[in-house]
Amino acid sequence: MHALEFKGVSKSFAEKNVIRDISFSVEQGEIFGLLGPNGAGKTTLIRLLLDIIKPDSGEIRVFGDSLTAAGKDRIGYLPEERGLYRKTKLLDTLVYLAQLKNVPKKEAQANAEALLKSLDLYEHRGKRVEELSKGMQQKIQFLSSIIHDPELIILDEPFSGLDPVSTKTVKAKILEYRNAGRTVILSTHMMEQAQKLCDRILMLNKGQRVLYGTVAGIRKEQGKNSLLVEFAEKESLNILQEIPGIRKIIEREGSVEIFPEDGIRAQTVLQELVRRTEILRFEQALPSLNEIFIETVERVSGE
Repeated sequence: MHALEFKGVSKSFAEKNVIRDISFSVEQGEIFGLLGPNGAGKTTLIRLLLDIIKPDSGEIRVFGDSLTAAGKDRIGYLPEERGLYRKTKLLDTLVYLAQLKNVPKKEAQANAEALLKSLDLYEHRGKRVEELSKGMQQKIQFLSSIIHDPELIILDEPFSGLDPVSTKTVKAKILEYRNAGRTVILSTHMMEQAQKLCDRILMLNKGQRVLYGTVAGIRKEQGKNSLLVEFAEKESLNILQEIPGIRKIIEREGSVEIFPEDGIRAQTVLQELVRRTEILRFEQALPSLNEIFIETVERVSGE
């Protein structure tokens, strides 16, 4: 059973198509990236998923069925627009929010204390939210989305406002949940984090699906016909002039990216290199998710 399925879903506001015939699924126990530029339709898609708004057409299934009140208690949601009770103490805030999801008070208290300890916030448990730094408030907001131990966690820009250390801590907690069999939907503009964390992604642009699949598969599919090579000796760079079929060479820090001419396989160039010199490392050069994101949006927007 999929954790989530969209089948041919469309949504319009004032005759403007915001989501256009979108279909995808999210598997149980994966981190699924929801990517796209501002205005692509990500927030609308999340609101549709949470049953805050209804689709004009198509079908949405959560945990294999239409979303029920009981199903909503199995979901945790971190919205991009944060909001906490500023005058309430941290521990009380988390316990209250857990109880809203029908977690017994004693269990909610134990969960809250454990989570505060895991993010090094336990010593601040008696402070009011307004007494904390912005970064600490962001971490509390994150904890509020997982306080009831949900099966499906939706995180909209979870790293916004976090310093590198806090980002690392939250990232570790997300991976911990995935490894425990939970499902995570991650909506973010931080492509580097999406590339590291996500198993699969859906990229939207102007309400349409433009990329969908595994991160590794998409990077390979969008890859250039080039090789990253690291030589044992720097002098080996001169050997590249002797090898036919090389269109371009770009020297990078500690390595060289080699672009074969059209019709020449990268493997052929590699074989020629191995015959002539010692190579420490070679790999197919794959574009980053950030490069793919920019190129895809520019291409689709230009159509």
